[in-house]
This record gives sequence, structure tokens and C-alpha cells, in this order.
Amino acid sequence: MSGLITGELERLVQLLARLPGLGPRSARRAALFLVKRRESLLAPLAEALTRAAASVRPCSLCGNLDADDPCGVCRDTRRDPALICVVEDVADLWALERSGAFRGRYHVLGGTLSALDGVGPEDLNIDSLAARVRSAGVTEVILATNATVDGQTTAHYVADTLRDSGVLISQLAHGMPMGGELDYLDEGTLGWALKSRQPLP
Repeated sequence: MSGLITGELERLVQLLARLPGLGPRSARRAALFLVKRRESLLAPLAEALTRAAASVRPCSLCGNLDADDPCGVCRDTRRDPALICVVEDVADLWALERSGAFRGRYHVLGGTLSALDGVGPEDLNIDSLAARVRSAGVTEVILATNATVDGQTTAHYVADTLRDSGVLISQLAHGMPMGGELDYLDEGTLGWALKSRQPLP
């Protein structure tokens, strides 16, 4: 198959295959789809990618991606600056925004602590978080790291770092999802659900 796709088309397929969720076969299909729709899709996509590469940068305050600095979330005066939700990555910030349930500000760590991958505290945006908490009138920091070993390790480290700041430190609840059935849940989720149980009103 590699002999059939050469030159610029092969380069396009190879780059598309690097995207999350796209393997070689999906990348070939996507490349064909784009090339067949050169005027309506490929050219506008190329222009959008060029513009994004030139203008999209991490926000200097929270780490969100935006063409403006500070980002739109940080500039939004309707948000409560006393609440900071700490997330691992921009994708997590976007997921929380889709819920519409949080009206504070964010802080993107840029990953998680991982001894196996050689990621230490100095590789994450933890110092800048501590500085924000000390100077911005923050009253609560919500740790919204993933329920993985690295995510929980990172949450504990951040909590320890902020322990003497005087702010309330909370963490997202873990446990049973709405509509979930006990028989289909893993042991870790069931364990968190039991530990996080609350009395009925």
C-alpha cells in the first residue's frame, strides 16, 4: 500500500495518523476525503491550521489556549475570581466548560507528576498556581485531576503545596455515574463511591 501513496499525499497521511484516534487506515480515508474536497474543506482547513499555529498560545494566567492573552475565560468578568479549578490539561478545562456547571476560573497544570515518565513538580505549572493563590484573593481551589494514580498523586502534591495558603482545598467527587449499574462498575469506582457517600436529605 505504501507504494500507492507517495510524495505530498503520503506526508499528509503520515501527519494525520499522528492525531489521536486516527490510525493509518483512518488517516488514509481522511486524506482522501480532504483531497477530494480541496476547495470546500482542504484549503480552508490549511488556512485555519496556519492561523492557529501563528496566533494560538497558552494564556499567561491560567494556561488555557487562546489567540488572546489573557484568554476569554480569564477576561470574563462574570466569573468568580475567588474560585480556581485546577485541571491537568486544556482538554479537561474544555470538558468542564461543556458542562456549564463551573463559573470560576481555571489553572492548567500541563500534565501530571509521573516518576516513570520523568515528570516532576518543576515540569508542571504548580509554582504559578501557588503564586495566583497568594495574590489573587482566592478562597477555594478545586482539584479536578483525573482519577488515575498519577492524577491523584498530583492532586495530593498540589494540596500539600497549598496547605499553608489558608484557602479551602476541595476535590471533585468520584464514584457512581448517573445511570450507572453496580455490576458494570470497576472496583476503584465502587470504592470511591463508598468513601464519598453522603446522607440523604
